[in-house]
Amino acid sequence: MAKTLELQFLNAEGKTVKINIDSPIDPVDSATLTSAMDAILAANVFITTGGEFVAKKGARMIERNVSDIELA
Repeated sequence: MAKTLELQFLNAEGKTVKINIDSPIDPVDSATLTSAMDAILAANVFITTGGEFVAKKGARMIERNVSDIELA
């Protein structure tokens, strides 16, 4: 099962922008995650077509299951 941590931010236009992290440490420590997202905002290194990141919106863990199907 593949897991991805999705960090959600708002840009200057108020639109949601996402950063995906593959294979994150599980379980996620919310205090550490909040600090990391604050550091991303403070560093101001990401610019989107809607402007820079201005606020945290949320975060979520996405799990994906893949099953191979044998062909007859």
